[in-house]
Amino acid sequence: MNEALLRSLTPNVLGILVRRGADFAAAEDAVQDALIEAVRVWPADPPRDAKGWLVTVAWRKFLDATRADTARRRREDLVEEEPAPGPAPSADDTLQLYFLCAHPSLTPSSAVALTLRAVGGLTTRQIAQAYLVPEATMAQRISRAKRTVSDVRFDQPGDVATVLRVLYLVFNEGYSGDVDLAAEAIRLTRQLAAVIDHPEVAGLLALMLLHHARRAARTAPDGSLVPLADQDRGRWDTTSIAEGVEILQAALARDRLGEFQAQAAIAALHADAPTAEETDWVQIVEWYDELAGLTDNPVVRLNRAVAVGEADGPRAGLAALAALDDSLPRHTAVAAYLHERDGDLTTAARLYAEAAQKAPNLAERNHLTRQAARINTRRPR
Repeated sequence: MNEALLRSLTPNVLGILVRRGADFAAAEDAVQDALIEAVRVWPADPPRDAKGWLVTVAWRKFLDATRADTARRRREDLVEEEPAPGPAPSADDTLQLYFLCAHPSLTPSSAVALTLRAVGGLTTRQIAQAYLVPEATMAQRISRAKRTVSDVRFDQPGDVATVLRVLYLVFNEGYSGDVDLAAEAIRLTRQLAAVIDHPEVAGLLALMLLHHARRAARTAPDGSLVPLADQDRGRWDTTSIAEGVEILQAALARDRLGEFQAQAAIAALHADAPTAEETDWVQIVEWYDELAGLTDNPVVRLNRAVAVGEADGPRAGLAALAALDDSLPRHTAVAAYLHERDGDLTTAARLYAEAAQKAPNLAERNHLTRQAARINTRRPR
């Protein structure tokens, strides 16, 4: 079963059902039912036209659900609209669906959550982690969003800022390795940049390209994580880096700074350093200051503490870290790193072990566990 194929087809199938008159929540349920059916049927009997198969099955699932509570006349109209057998249209509705999910009737946070779940294919748990909220809270938010858009027409698409936020979160989830969506997020952001002349769209595209350029070096052959300082920079994609830097420079020249441009500037400074030791940490701290002023995001301040520790020494980094809530994701891992840099191996080993228990995924947990073990072998007995 090709899960990547199913995930890539989902937005287009969902878009077809919405265009044919299905309300969003019912269409999403029908598509999910069709995906379950595909998982059951395809291994033994794979279809020649995967997309056409999904459209047909999803539409029939939608009709089955609709017949239970819809008037006879409406049911007959829907039956007449059933797609004819044969290949489905080749149009890509994904970017349009991103805008449609960013509906004015939803708050930006609810629109992002709904799109990540319905179009991006992320689980409620993954979305909750991205938002730093409990899974139950996110499940309620998504349910409310579904109920809201079930009663409205998709004739007032949302704004660019919300779509950018969705694309950014989809890319981050793909970049983490849990769900391979990074390349799809880049493709859609390219489409957006081609039709909307906005410096933050360009900034997001530059940011994605600069981060994605390092992907091949982020994991060892055994699948373990490789920290940025230890990566083989010869494996970085210099073509993507050059493109990202060029796009970023053009965006910054417009003097309309936004958070994605600031993040891309930080990524560009990392990409520009021939070695980890030659990284311009002072300028990175300055960009984090800009970014913190734009977003007031606690995760930004956490990353800034790391940069301060590199620019001004680990004790300065620990002082910056002390001002932050220690319940932040990865706060313990940052504290462990800074204590190690400061020579306090006992505290560092303990904190690495604690951070491993809190890690959001297996790869990160294994990496932090190895860090704790490495330091324990260095400590005097």
